[in-house]
Amino acid sequence: MMSIGNPALGQSAIVRYYRLHAWIYDLTRWTFLRGREELIRRVARQCRPQRILEVGCGTGKNLLHLGRIFPEAQLWGLDLSPHMLARAREKLRGLRQRLTLIEAPYDRPVAPGRFDLVVFSYALSMFNPGWDTALEIAGSDLSPQGTLAVVDFHDSPSKSFKQWMGVNHVRFDSHLLYLLRDRFLSNEWSARPALGGLWSFFFFIGRNPKSKDKCRPFHKSH
Repeated sequence: MMSIGNPALGQSAIVRYYRLHAWIYDLTRWTFLRGREELIRRVARQCRPQRILEVGCGTGKNLLHLGRIFPEAQLWGLDLSPHMLARAREKLRGLRQRLTLIEAPYDRPVAPGRFDLVVFSYALSMFNPGWDTALEIAGSDLSPQGTLAVVDFHDSPSKSFKQWMGVNHVRFDSHLLYLLRDRFLSNEWSARPALGGLWSFFFFIGRNPKSKDKCRPFHKSH
């Protein structure tokens, strides 16, 4: 995961945070980061992308799964943290012939109009501020018939939990799903509770708003 953050100080704070957390990330985050593999399975039922970009690819867990599900696809991963990318390079050695990792903030398109699939997995909620700009850039990176796939934190009834997540650079305000539904053509979206309702997370799969293809039937579930 990463954040573009407007001020340079915000980016520096993220890099410092993951200097330590990169080495324990996969061991400590599995309880919170629900639905990552399910998102990829949902995408696989709808499209067969040939060029995939994950924004905030972190240690490469999703890219590894994407590489297995889509064995012909070229993979790009972008992250602000060099320490997270170092872990990703280790994990993804077997995919290096079709893998490009980029150390950078997501403040400009990677390859405008080139990607069949752009993935955000628990990354958008860390864009504080900047989630709206990130989605605008993602729209530029998508091919005309490209798919956007997102899984992320949604909301929590607990103010103290939201404050604690804020310390970990995560905004928890149900703002993302509404923005996604407004900016992209919805294929499907759903929200689910986690840990007895302490928080919820959501899935969103949508199409480039410039797409001329008709979307799959709208689906909502709770």
